[in-house]
Amino acid sequence: MSAYLLEHAWVDGRVQHDVLVELEGSRITSVTPDGDLMRLSGVATPDKRMNPRSAGDSCTRLRGLTLPGLANTHSHAFHRALRGRTQTDRGTFWTWREQMYAVAGRLDPETYYALAKATYAEMVAAGYTSVGEFHYLHHQPDGTPYDDPNAMGHALLAAARDAGIRITLLDTLYLSSGFGAASEGVQRRFDDGSAETWQERVSALSPLTGADALIGVAAHSVRAVPADALKAFARYVADGAAVHVHLSEQVKENADCVAAHGVTPTRLLADHGFLGPMTSAVHATHLTDEDVRLLGEARAFASFCPTTERDLGDGIGRARALQEAGSVLTLGSDSHAIIDAFEEMRAVEMDERLASQARGHWSAAELLAAATADGHRSLGFADAGAIAVGQRADLVTIDLASPRTAGTGGDEHTAVFAAGAADVTHVMVDGKVVFEGDHAVVGRSLDDVIGRIWTS
Repeated sequence: MSAYLLEHAWVDGRVQHDVLVELEGSRITSVTPDGDLMRLSGVATPDKRMNPRSAGDSCTRLRGLTLPGLANTHSHAFHRALRGRTQTDRGTFWTWREQMYAVAGRLDPETYYALAKATYAEMVAAGYTSVGEFHYLHHQPDGTPYDDPNAMGHALLAAARDAGIRITLLDTLYLSSGFGAASEGVQRRFDDGSAETWQERVSALSPLTGADALIGVAAHSVRAVPADALKAFARYVADGAAVHVHLSEQVKENADCVAAHGVTPTRLLADHGFLGPMTSAVHATHLTDEDVRLLGEARAFASFCPTTERDLGDGIGRARALQEAGSVLTLGSDSHAIIDAFEEMRAVEMDERLASQARGHWSAAELLAAATADGHRSLGFADAGAIAVGQRADLVTIDLASPRTAGTGGDEHTAVFAAGAADVTHVMVDGKVVFEGDHAVVGRSLDDVIGRIWTS
């Protein structure tokens, strides 16, 4: 058993002080937010190592504000190589996509592992303890499967394990370059040929780390998955698996879907049994009122990725309307234009302020819930995202004396509206300390890996 004394911590929906947290293995076994009890129990000084209630045990003090682990519900690990390299010209999502394809064409299982491990290490250093990896880079450049058809997926699972982050690998079906057109160019790496072949490959995909990894599924989009193939997902929805899809990220997608099928993408998914309480609609940016109603009635998750959506010029989604209809907000970093859960949280509120010219759409507590418990739940980790007995022992501590956080009050508003990834000083995942404040090491690793990819 081990123990931690948290100077300030987000517990039961509010910041509490001098919180004693005891752990056994990967689980939290007790939470005592009571400084007086701590003193009576023998913790008499603010030193780093102290004696808690149980003689012989040790207690580590974590200074600052400690939060539950954060969940990144939408990631494309290989997109991290694009950061800072796609900003030189004007363009659209569609021109950016060609630059993304150029990176996808350079990777093999070995280089993908190295890039993903460095990217996941950056996530850990930012306070993420779980990631949903939306994985569609499956095959060799000409579309031929590797000897192990899941070599690229296994590279991602291994990278997450070695970086110290939990993963839900969302193996993705991709069959078309757009509404029935054949896949072309690098898209052949994504394409399994049929929904049946995809299902066979997914059934052979097994997590490498047990409770640290889960397998979910995804449809890339209604552009890339023909309507008949969407029916393949009904069994996963019925089984309660994590099921994800890019939805209405672009106006063009909506127009093309109406032209092809006579309905919006959301209605197409609903008509094919795709929507359910473990479905995550990623982006969900350009929705009709009926779309919002359908997602709300299904109690589906809405995985917003504000820093990517603004980087690509996608638009501002209707986060509040979705929440009020019954959908549940979660947050991802998608293309990794930035990896910063705090920025994703506040961007939801700030973007709605810009769209509505009014403030106060989301409270700090609501945004913290989206980034923690609700995000983990959408990935299948319902036992994560809270500092509470029985939960996974995920603790993320932020500095309250940095230039960004100093003087801000040190409560939930500091976390959401002031802090950044650089303020994270200590991260624990499942009871194991995986980061202790050296962001420079993470940066050097990324620089080395990405440099080798671009010069290969």
